[in-house]
Order: sequence, then C-alpha cells, then structure tokens
Amino acid sequence: MLDVPVLPPQPLCGSAELVERGNAIVFDVLHFREPAHAFALRFDGQVVAYLNRCVHVPTEMDWQPGEFLDSAREFILCSIHGAAYDPRNGRCIGGPCGRGRLTVLKVEERDGQVYWYPSRDTKPALAA
Repeated sequence: MLDVPVLPPQPLCGSAELVERGNAIVFDVLHFREPAHAFALRFDGQVVAYLNRCVHVPTEMDWQPGEFLDSAREFILCSIHGAAYDPRNGRCIGGPCGRGRLTVLKVEERDGQVYWYPSRDTKPALAA
C-alpha cells in the first residue's frame, strides 16, 4: 500500500474576514492536479468551503470575485445559468444542477483563524 503524505491544514484567513452572509475568500487549489479556485464563506455562523465549480457546467460561479450569494443572501447562485445551492451543504436546490452537490472542502475555524484541510483530490496550488 502506498503512503500518501498528509498535508497540514492551510491557513486561509482571519475569522473576522468572513462576515456573516458576506463575500467569500477565494483561494487557488489543484483539483485532480488541475488549477482551480475554491471559496470559503460564513453562513449561519459556520464557515463552509467549496470548489468554485458549478455542477451543471464546470464553470466558476461568482458574479464578481468573492460574490457567490444571491441578492437575498440565502443561496449560492451560479452567475452563468442560475443554478442555486444550499450554502450549508452545497446541495442543489434549484435550476439546472439537478440533484448535484458542490464539491465540499473541509475547513475549521479556531483561535481566530480559518484553516482548510487539503485532501487526496484537492491540494494547495503550490503542492507538487
């Protein structure tokens, strides 16, 4: 069995930078060794993070950099086709995304800092 090195948690931002239902922090990742963007935002007091890729068509979803929520600040909304996702779990709740779900990235908030935990499939952009 191959030993896969576990990467340490990556600091994303200070907790105060993520305002409730505000703009997201966007960061660079390698998803299956391909450059991509991901984002973290605060919703209902929790920090959540997803790959910035719509389930309907693999395109980035933000309206402007870091702006993912609809005008009522209730749903993550794809700016291209209007697919709507529940920010709590990334599940599609309307539009052309069917029964899909955004790719969840593990994050943790502690000691005034937000950390992202790389996975086998999604690594820091500078990872080899």
